[in-house]
Amino acid sequence: MHSEPASQHMPSKVPEVTLGFWLIKILATTVGETAGDVVSMSMGLGYTTGTAIFGVLFVVLVALQARADRFVPPLYWATIIASTTVGTTFADLLTRSVGIGYAGGSAILLLIVLAILGAWKWSLGTVSVASVRGGKSEAFYWLTIMASQTLGTALGDWVADSAGLGYVGGFYIFGGALLVVAALYRWTSISRSTLFWAAFVLTRPLGAVVGDFLDKPINHGGLALSRYTVSAALLVLIFVLVRLIPQRPATTAH
Repeated sequence: MHSEPASQHMPSKVPEVTLGFWLIKILATTVGETAGDVVSMSMGLGYTTGTAIFGVLFVVLVALQARADRFVPPLYWATIIASTTVGTTFADLLTRSVGIGYAGGSAILLLIVLAILGAWKWSLGTVSVASVRGGKSEAFYWLTIMASQTLGTALGDWVADSAGLGYVGGFYIFGGALLVVAALYRWTSISRSTLFWAAFVLTRPLGAVVGDFLDKPINHGGLALSRYTVSAALLVLIFVLVRLIPQRPATTAH
């Protein structure tokens, strides 16, 4: 099961992976943390309702992505933001409300991400971004993203809270890990797809600790900024960057 004849000649509907891609991705994961907390905490709707709201939004946007016949940057990044917000509330639901805990939740979610990637690789022969051209590959792509965003939230909370490193410590940990991945990309021949998904997962906890640092109370190590203000500012910045940074469909393997 290593081909997808019906869609292999379709244009890619996901962006080429560039420095601009990673910048917008980190901002998207940060707003996912703050916006998720707006609904579940500031509005008092809780993790279950927040997950339901953002989950429906994510499904609708993925459906629109599937119906699109080309790469549409605003639609793509809106779907990414939806995945980060539902990832935030769902991870909090699992680790806090259900009581699995950060370590247990991170372990389970990591296994889920690896299982999805394994099934994708077995089914289509590659997990490269360049192979995402509709159909089954697009389904695997968004499933992996959804699971990785949830994993990243739990991992960020684990490092910042349970491990006692705080938000700044978490920033150094995940930022340093991303630099290691970048060095491996630059100076080794390790699979580009492996490095891409490693970086994709790591940017989520990086955004999570940055978002928490911005809006959590001062006595918890944060700046106590308004979640509404921070979320709005990040959304505006993302919109500007999506408009200004040149983006084109993925054409080469990563």
